[in-house]
Amino acid sequence: MQGTRILWADDEIDFLKPHIMFLNEKGYEVKTVTNGNDALEAFRNGYYEIVFLDENMPGLTGLETLAEIKNINPDVPIVLITKNEEEHLMEDAIGSKIDDYLIKPVNPRQILLTIKKLTENKRLVSEKTSMAYQQDFRNLGMTLNDNLSYSEWVDVYKKLVFWELSLEKLEDAGMHEILTMQKAEANMQFSKFIEKNYLGWLKNPETGPVMSHQLLKKKLFPALETSKPTFFILIDNLRYDQWKMINSVLTESFRVDEEDTYYSILPTATQYARNAIFSGLMPLDMEKRYPAMWQNDEDEGGKNLFEEQFIADQIQRVLRREVKHSYNKILTYEQGKELVENFNNLMGNELNVIVYNFVDMLSHARTDMAMIRELANDEAAYRSLTLSWFIHSPLLDLLKKLAQKNVKLVITTDHGTIRVKHPSKVIGDRNTNTNLRYKQGKNLNFSPKEVFHIKNPHDAFLPKLHVSSSFIFTKEDSYFVYPNNYNHFVNYYNETFQHGGISLEEMIVPYVTYSPR
Repeated sequence: MQGTRILWADDEIDFLKPHIMFLNEKGYEVKTVTNGNDALEAFRNGYYEIVFLDENMPGLTGLETLAEIKNINPDVPIVLITKNEEEHLMEDAIGSKIDDYLIKPVNPRQILLTIKKLTENKRLVSEKTSMAYQQDFRNLGMTLNDNLSYSEWVDVYKKLVFWELSLEKLEDAGMHEILTMQKAEANMQFSKFIEKNYLGWLKNPETGPVMSHQLLKKKLFPALETSKPTFFILIDNLRYDQWKMINSVLTESFRVDEEDTYYSILPTATQYARNAIFSGLMPLDMEKRYPAMWQNDEDEGGKNLFEEQFIADQIQRVLRREVKHSYNKILTYEQGKELVENFNNLMGNELNVIVYNFVDMLSHARTDMAMIRELANDEAAYRSLTLSWFIHSPLLDLLKKLAQKNVKLVITTDHGTIRVKHPSKVIGDRNTNTNLRYKQGKNLNFSPKEVFHIKNPHDAFLPKLHVSSSFIFTKEDSYFVYPNNYNHFVNYYNETFQHGGISLEEMIVPYVTYSPR
């Protein structure tokens, strides 16, 4: 990069004149000194974008000079150059937060490569990432027009998340805009795909993906091992991209045995999707089997109060044997800490189910609280807030303890969420449910093009509250608003994170198995 200023300290600097001349010809400005004290004086009195330090100088050593420079500016890249290849010196250098380490004799091109890596890395990575996405953009665009299978849609979504996480590190607004448009196109095509295939999957399960009500039977139960406990941790409302963020922390202590996904049922809402997971049944079958426990939208009271009973019943129904298990739902920080303190009590169980509700509360808090809206004002910030919670949560404390044990770990969720941007008008009676991404009721009035309409709820294995009841689901990033309160709804809910409808983010969710490193 033209104009980059370099400070180079070496007591044999005269022998390095060919290196200095080479760098000058490349446009770099190099200040040379012969000892650590002069290096500190030059650094205090000038601005340098990279520092080269000889390790073995008279007076202050390279490591001592390094420590002093880092005290002045901890962000400047520093490269240690030495003849000494002893391991303890390398460890000391790494411990002192050295940015690179070169062994003498060094050649000019080695130095140039190091400079580019440390001072131009961001620009070079940005250019390469943008170019790679532009090439993949065309491939993705053509793929979206194909007749994709449910597994190919998973691949498309994973690729979009990969690019979203890669591009968010860049300051190229144009690339972000292109990706946003491509995600919108993908969700439009995915919604058509779900409309065409969803009811068929329910009637003929072998033709479709693993879904909420099949998850434990098909994925968890066959993998249970009596020799070691399995910890099944469901983080409510955790999208695939949010999982990717916390996975970077998890893999410090665990290795990924299998990264998988499954499809959430509709509605992609907790009372439907999570109850289906733990009962192993679709909502219509739950209503029949558990008439005293199943809660419809019109019913008052909590909608997820019987998960512990549901999973115990499913274990008996599917496995037909005793499985020593536990169930814990964590709603507060204190409950999380208490579980960590008592985690030894869980080690004797074959299966431990833990539900963590934080991410769901975060999405609702973002709707209700102005401060959270500011902290999570876009997708990247929402991911960042999730990661920050995870790093400081009792859940991570628990996982670190589990990493010291012989356990199997599963991280999953019940559904995802999407940032809504386009209002869709609906009219219903006073008994119509309040969810912004799906409605059920009688005499619903809506724009047919904007929704997935299931006229007979029983076709989707959903309860029918009235003879004329039907379900409608928003698609892509739409949300339902009532015309008589239109402005209020738009002002309050636009660009909030909601769930219940059809989108890649809500329906394709992670199921990941780990073992301790």
